[in-house]
Amino acid sequence: MTPDKVCFDFIKSREGLKLKSYQDSAGIWTIGYGTILYENGTPVKRGESITQERADSLLEGEILKKSLKVNAAIKSTKLTQNQYNALVSFAYNVGTGALLSSTLLKKVLANRNDPTIRDSFMVWNKAHVDGKLVPVAGLTNRRKAEADLYFSA
Repeated sequence: MTPDKVCFDFIKSREGLKLKSYQDSAGIWTIGYGTILYENGTPVKRGESITQERADSLLEGEILKKSLKVNAAIKSTKLTQNQYNALVSFAYNVGTGALLSSTLLKKVLANRNDPTIRDSFMVWNKAHVDGKLVPVAGLTNRRKAEADLYFSA
């Protein structure tokens, strides 16, 4: 499967766009649409700026990398496009390692229509803030939106 326009637009809307580097809720330097590493693997640093075009390019490259990992993870499981898009968005935000080790993926592989998959999205609404894992409103909203996308037609 491949991410479609819905996937790209969904991630853009959830990440937001910032052309100057900033620290996210977990204190990680970020730029563009949630980019933390440039194409060459170097981390985003304080005081950096990029253009809209570079932000779009970074987004596209990262979504395509994540989609390859999602494809490998789902194996031969038949998903709808929106189920796939939701998993790509999830992987974009929390990382593919988190997806691969998650109960969410285990449930998708066992039964892609299991209603408790929604709950498995919602578990991932926390970030480390001042050394503690705490629920973050933005992540709670994103997980709900991903679950809604997953279960949409």
